[in-house]
Amino acid sequence: MSISARLPVFPWDRLEPYKAAAAAHPDGAVDLSVGTPVDPVPDVIRQALVAAADSPGYPLTYGTAELRAAAAGYLRDRHGVTGADPRAVLPLIGSKELVGWLPTLLDLREGDTVGYPQLAYPTYEIGALLARAAAVTYDDPVTDLDPAGLRLLWLNSPSNPTGRVLGAAELRRIVDWARGHGVLVVSDECYIELGWEGEPPVSVLHPDVCGDSHEGLVAVHSLSKRSNFAGYRGAFLAGDAAVVAELLAVRKHAGMIVPQPVQAAMIAALGDRAHAVEQKERYARRRTALRAALESAGFRIEHSEASLYLWATRGENCWETVADLAKHGILVAPGEFYGPAGAEFVRVALTATDERVAAAVARLGG
Repeated sequence: MSISARLPVFPWDRLEPYKAAAAAHPDGAVDLSVGTPVDPVPDVIRQALVAAADSPGYPLTYGTAELRAAAAGYLRDRHGVTGADPRAVLPLIGSKELVGWLPTLLDLREGDTVGYPQLAYPTYEIGALLARAAAVTYDDPVTDLDPAGLRLLWLNSPSNPTGRVLGAAELRRIVDWARGHGVLVVSDECYIELGWEGEPPVSVLHPDVCGDSHEGLVAVHSLSKRSNFAGYRGAFLAGDAAVVAELLAVRKHAGMIVPQPVQAAMIAALGDRAHAVEQKERYARRRTALRAALESAGFRIEHSEASLYLWATRGENCWETVADLAKHGILVAPGEFYGPAGAEFVRVALTATDERVAAAVARLGG
């Protein structure tokens, strides 16, 4: 059997008819489906990329010492990860490649199990399928998963798609359980800077979660949302030094290398807080406007206390909601993409320009 035959249909292909319907609106479509950044790449990042453009030699898979120090410093200064060590940092070609290939890189195979949330980014499952491992969902991993054969446990806080945040105490409970059973915990923290309400998101590497050791833990961080970096494909992981060393050893052979100019741009992005604050303020304005418009239009918003989305429902099949909104020129993602538990929800992204968000608000009120 071919690899593609083991995989489901790429979910976004199913949205094409609704995309066409939304595009037929007289004022054009407002695309709130894919969470792709639309705002300019900050000048500080572009300048760093240009300055490093003359890079004729091969870059390091391990990344430059400066990049690893910048990532560790970011974890310490921004997220309180007191034990962040530059030697236990590894740059990534965007976080999706790591999610998709991690089970294979860790040599998972038939008989092994990958656990991931019931409502989740679809690539967690895809990574397991690529490795021929079993993929099992959970609501609470401690009570729902059998640790026998469980090799990899994905956490995602703040969640895509729901925006749910796992607090430090909840994370600590899960980490203690996983360590007790020898299960590697990998925490996808790509939305950690986008907390809006309640307890601020916390890294699995924070001492309140894991104590003074990162053993058995890996955190994955992306610059895509924080720094409008999606087109550059730059991210990093950090945590258990032994796991990082193993991944580095394999990735060297596989040619999984972040280009040198992108590494330089990552250093600039991680070292500059001002642009991230400005971008978060943009998303906050859009979130406030879209949430009010959706609620006025009869939607209920669940969770959504963080991340880049609103998790909305009208108590009907998600495809009915998608079709109805498409008639008004608004494209959203069906909750079914993220698991059966999302069958009556849609995910509404905050990634549209202010002008397009204003258009969506007006249409929802019409």
